[in-house]
Amino acid sequence: MSAGEKVIVLVEDNPDDEALTLRAFEKNHIRNPVIVLRDGAEALDWLFARGAHADRSRGDPQVVLLDLKLPKVDGLEVLRQMRASETTRLLPVVILTSSKEESDLIKGYQLHANSYIRKPVEFDRFIDAVREIGLYWLVLNESPPAAT
Repeated sequence: MSAGEKVIVLVEDNPDDEALTLRAFEKNHIRNPVIVLRDGAEALDWLFARGAHADRSRGDPQVVLLDLKLPKVDGLEVLRQMRASETTRLLPVVILTSSKEESDLIKGYQLHANSYIRKPVEFDRFIDAVREIGLYWLVLNESPPAAT
């Protein structure tokens, strides 16, 4: 990542939902670089620059779009570990999930998710949701300074 580049991290294990999200970014002319991570363990390794991602260039994403139902480490545990670390505590996290469990919603906010969005089933509604995410998190939102 180069300095000033507003990178989006998408943590999504479902290839169809990944493709749908990337297509929605394209339809909305959101051209920010997207890092796709397919399970919770890979997400944690990338976020903390360890394991297979130990040599990645440092720099925080503008926003993390986090699915909850992930293999290896679930999304709520990813969020828990992010909020427990000084380096990732302030990163904006949007839970983007198909879960309709009220307990997931409550736990997400208890763990200080910045937003919780249920994936709309209809493609046109999903396109609109992604446009709103992009407008808010990439244009309007002021991000916290990078952790040192």
